[in-house]
Amino acid sequence: MIKKWSSLPKRRRNELIQIGIFTILAIIFAFIFLTPIVLTITNSFMSQTEINANYGAVFAKTEKGGKVFISEKVNLHFIPDIVSFSQYITVLLKSPDYLIKFWNSVILVVPIVVFQLAVALFAAYGFTRAKGKLKEIVFFSYIILMLMPYQVTLVPNYLVANWLKIIDTKWAIWLPGIASPFAVYLLTKFMRRIPSSYIEAAQIDGAGEWQIFRKICVPLCKSCLYSVAILVFIDYWNMVEQPLILLNDPEQHPLSVFLSQINSGETGLAFAVATIYMVPGLLVFLYGEDYLVEGIMYQGGIKG
Repeated sequence: MIKKWSSLPKRRRNELIQIGIFTILAIIFAFIFLTPIVLTITNSFMSQTEINANYGAVFAKTEKGGKVFISEKVNLHFIPDIVSFSQYITVLLKSPDYLIKFWNSVILVVPIVVFQLAVALFAAYGFTRAKGKLKEIVFFSYIILMLMPYQVTLVPNYLVANWLKIIDTKWAIWLPGIASPFAVYLLTKFMRRIPSSYIEAAQIDGAGEWQIFRKICVPLCKSCLYSVAILVFIDYWNMVEQPLILLNDPEQHPLSVFLSQINSGETGLAFAVATIYMVPGLLVFLYGEDYLVEGIMYQGGIKG
């Protein structure tokens, strides 16, 4: 083995050393990032008694509601002493509040993803095909809006929603989400990379703008559409500020808001609900992983 290593060129040995270092770093970072997820999933199968015994000091509070000082080390338990499904039985069968909040999340997020992509497709095609300075000014405005965090535009959104009389309705969440510039920007940059020869050939064959849009631009943007859909879904699936500000009725809040309101006496339920809440995001990511990677890789051009 030593002879084979010494017989390798110096450049090749350096490359192998770099690969080894980066592999070790990747494993370390993967372990760090996956530990909370694995801990949440495994602890969701613990009984409330076992969770209190393991982590009671972490979630304990004083009589005034403050945190208790932890004088001893807390040992993380990845494997339950006794596997229990009591938390899931409570969440799925005994307490309908959790499922109601889950479907609230679905009802709020799915229309945003669908209609934001629809609006972005037409807007991106317009920005791609239109000519003139006005188009560039409007597109630059989209970029400025995209760079602003949502917290900056939250007050204007609230004022507009209040003026439209849609506060405490799902439209207060849907309309700002559908009009978000994020998808428009990504699809416009992707669509502008479509070779002009494709469009010119279609025009020579007598294709109109609608046919060019439907039969050329949309199919070529398929990977980018999947990428944007995944990113938009994950972003709005985890939203907290918008429902808290724009929806006064707690019955309409999504599960992301409800999770933050689970008290210390329901830690086991919090683990189970968090695990259930992760499932849609993981399924969407795993289903569209190849499209997401492809969309990012070919964001600067069209795959030949």
